[in-house]
Amino acid sequence: MKIATSSGRLSLSQMLYSSLFARSRKFKKLKYGVLTLTALLLGSFSYSQAVALIEISGTVINQEKNEPLPDVSVQIKGSVTGTITDNAGSFILRTKQKLPFTLVFSSVGFKPQELEVKSLGSKLQVAMVTQTVLGNEVVVTASRVPESILKSPVAIEKLDIRAIRETPAPNFYDALENVKGVQMTTSSLTFKVPNTRGFNIPNNFRFMQLVDGVDMQAATLGVPLGNAIGPTELDIQSVEITPGAASALYGMNAINGMANLLTKNPFNSQGLSVYHKTGVNHVDNIDHSAAILTESAIRYAKAFNNKFAFKVNLGYMQGIDWRSNTRLDQNPNSLKSANPNFPSLDGASNVAFDGWNKYGDDALAGSNTSSISGLTIDGKPNQTLRVVRTGYWETDLVSPKVSNLKIDAAAHYRITENAELSYSYRFGQMDGVFQRGNKIRLDNVKVQNHHLELKGTNYVVRSYVSIENTGDSYNVKPLADNLDLASGGSSSAWAAKYKNALAEYANNNGGLTSANLAAANQFAREKADAGRVEPGTPEFDQLKNTIIRINNWDIRSGTIPDAPVTGGAALIQKSRMYHTEGQWDLSKYVKVIDLLVGGDARIYEVIPDGNNFVDFSRPIEERNKPVMVDGKVPDSNDFGSNVYYKKFGGFAQVTKTFFKEKLKLFGSLRYDYNPEFDPKFTPRLAAVYTANQRHNFRFTYQQGFRFPALFEALSYVNNGRVKRVGSLSYINDGLGYLENSYTQASVINFNAAVSAAGNTDAAALANRDLLVVANLPKARPERITSFEIGYKSILFNNKLIIDVDAYTNQYDGFLGQVQVYVPKGETVGSDAAVIAMLDRNRDATTASGGNAASQGQDRYRVYTNAKNIYYNYGSALGITYNFYKKYTIAGNVNFNQMKSNKTDDIFVTGFNTPKWTTNLSFGNREVIKNVGFNIVWRWQDAFLWESPLVTGTIASYNTIDAQVTYRIPKVNASIKAGGANLFNKRYIQYAGGPTIGGLYYVAFTVDGLLK
Repeated sequence: MKIATSSGRLSLSQMLYSSLFARSRKFKKLKYGVLTLTALLLGSFSYSQAVALIEISGTVINQEKNEPLPDVSVQIKGSVTGTITDNAGSFILRTKQKLPFTLVFSSVGFKPQELEVKSLGSKLQVAMVTQTVLGNEVVVTASRVPESILKSPVAIEKLDIRAIRETPAPNFYDALENVKGVQMTTSSLTFKVPNTRGFNIPNNFRFMQLVDGVDMQAATLGVPLGNAIGPTELDIQSVEITPGAASALYGMNAINGMANLLTKNPFNSQGLSVYHKTGVNHVDNIDHSAAILTESAIRYAKAFNNKFAFKVNLGYMQGIDWRSNTRLDQNPNSLKSANPNFPSLDGASNVAFDGWNKYGDDALAGSNTSSISGLTIDGKPNQTLRVVRTGYWETDLVSPKVSNLKIDAAAHYRITENAELSYSYRFGQMDGVFQRGNKIRLDNVKVQNHHLELKGTNYVVRSYVSIENTGDSYNVKPLADNLDLASGGSSSAWAAKYKNALAEYANNNGGLTSANLAAANQFAREKADAGRVEPGTPEFDQLKNTIIRINNWDIRSGTIPDAPVTGGAALIQKSRMYHTEGQWDLSKYVKVIDLLVGGDARIYEVIPDGNNFVDFSRPIEERNKPVMVDGKVPDSNDFGSNVYYKKFGGFAQVTKTFFKEKLKLFGSLRYDYNPEFDPKFTPRLAAVYTANQRHNFRFTYQQGFRFPALFEALSYVNNGRVKRVGSLSYINDGLGYLENSYTQASVINFNAAVSAAGNTDAAALANRDLLVVANLPKARPERITSFEIGYKSILFNNKLIIDVDAYTNQYDGFLGQVQVYVPKGETVGSDAAVIAMLDRNRDATTASGGNAASQGQDRYRVYTNAKNIYYNYGSALGITYNFYKKYTIAGNVNFNQMKSNKTDDIFVTGFNTPKWTTNLSFGNREVIKNVGFNIVWRWQDAFLWESPLVTGTIASYNTIDAQVTYRIPKVNASIKAGGANLFNKRYIQYAGGPTIGGLYYVAFTVDGLLK
């Protein structure tokens, strides 16, 4: 036994204050909230170091092989004090804890052990027992405190580091797709978003992604970037996924579930580690020639005297992205938004073609349509054709090259044996593609996180700031629009050329008839497109490079004389998110119950760019223009005052066990306040009953609310002359889209009827009853009410794990987008408002040919609430069976369904989830010495994908992933060779998304050098 003494006092509250606020002025906005929370947790607590320091030492071995076990975590239960074993399996732990205390030994692939230390003396000897199936892991996400996964009150899945190493997926994030209940949406090699239990979208506002408690949501982009700026392959420790609502404890973004990515602590995982992967995709040379993908990472961590530790991570990936090149038509000629009265224009002859992955040909939204009227077809006068601009394919507009740089560093300091202070910095730079209301090409996007945390045995306080800059990104839709407009002429000029060409064809071919109508339109399009820049030419590249650098999506015209000549498409978004939260476990003070309390505060700060976000305090006509002072623009990047969006919340959770801990009851209540909405209370009630020590049944009722995300709340985007506006009601002031508009669907039906009747004002007034006034509601938070039951058990001597759950959800106030038409200067219902809805009155027109003048129309795509209540339900079953030695078979089957409503809503909600999915895996981590393998088969049912951009059926598909790993224990290295989608079966995961093929790779890892 060794004894050391020291003396001195240190105020933890002073240390937290200086560490938190001396680093950056950015945190001043949350200073007082953090100080209040810190005071609650720490008060005047200080400690004395004049306590004897004792030393515990020992050795840990693998019982099966009788070999030393390195990297075993040795932790004093109920404290932050711990260490790890060295390469000889030995450890030395110094502590001031009073005897007796309990040591917890844990290592991946071994059953955790606890050993009570009652006295000092000889070295400890611990033998760890291997576990092929780990069914009794500890999780923290379900209840925000450590608990057995078997007794979690809600469904929760966990990928530990061993499962991550053994997955045949190209990386740990791709492995989430094989987890029970998870649906993955792949927009890019660098951008993937998981979802659970329905209502999926590529920019998933409803599913929260955390990394060590830090929200990975990119605020203004409105997308979670967990795989783009999250942990590298070397630093990930585990992933916990909670399907379904988690709002009762985590607040606004977790209405559909959450993923919590936990990284390695530098105290427990030390040394130098290196990772490199080389792969190849596009092996079929269809969307691109075969391309090399590489990914490299390096990690170094070191601890000093079990007091201070740090880690540094660097990762870089580059490759050729999956391409979105589905050339289907989502506006077939049979629809009223096309030309159903002229069947000769069906199929390839459709002049209102709206391609899945084509832009600038938007027929359904009507932003690229022209009405060619006054035609005589088959001898009938006053006929009208609805024609769209030609547009450009996505593959011509988006570079397939992508890269992703990740850098993070962390420093940890153990202030006492019960308190650890840490600071981490995370930086990510990425390229890629993602789909929102339109496709966005992400180019040189940068996101930074600063994270400060104080963690004790029964409390945690963390503050972080996230800084976002979209770099050189651009929106594909305005790029395509402005390429056409700048080189092919304005909409009116193009339509005039088109009509003149039809007249020329008619004169040369005896008129327009059903027999020659397709050929006539082909001729007219070629004439109208004369001078349009074509992909692959220097003119195209030059114009494109000009447009994507301009942050004004309007193009100069008679109505917008101060817009750029070429228009723009740049996506310039800059924001900061400030967040502070804390929780305190008061159980040891309350005694009768276990009580956990917590609170959080979040402030979004948006720098207006004049094109996506604006200063709403400015007059409408000035919002998209730089601030002028004395008639001059001193700063072309100054579009007014920064915009703030705030949220505050708190929760309390009570748990109590009965009947010798067979029954555990949970109750929690959360309060959330956003100044734009009424406060909301979110309850959760749950019970877990354990029968015969191994059969665990759970029952859960909970509600959840979701305030609109930043883009849903505050956007103000002019895209294709359709203004995208956020849901906050004050944005409507002076615009009138809430109370003075018609629905898009009714306007399309109205124009189809009017066109068939001669396209006159008289025909319009005769069909006025087809127009439906939108009457959009004032936005409110989404609400979910959820019921869940489940069963989980480990049977047959830890060989078989069974996990089954079923749920039903009710969504009220579902948030989505609806497009509406506002008659300029008129009131809905008036004759002038009806006439303004004609396609030919898209812009202001003068009286001609017996038709009245019109002030035209404005079009808005509005974030608002659905009027119907939606119900969905489902179930999931997961089984893992270690049936022979180290051979394991595992699988899951998932069912999700939405109940249809009798009446249509104001917009399509988009359940966007297959009814059935299943995964089946078979593997052995050591089939022969140092060699393991794993094979995963995945199948997904066909389903309908609905979104404002693309709607269509996603075909069913199945894939096989496989990997073989060879370990080299002497140097703690491994080589993994594998393939995802081994047989290269091409598939898409959502309408408008990329076609995904096979990816084949070899990865080399060396772990734990230079300890």
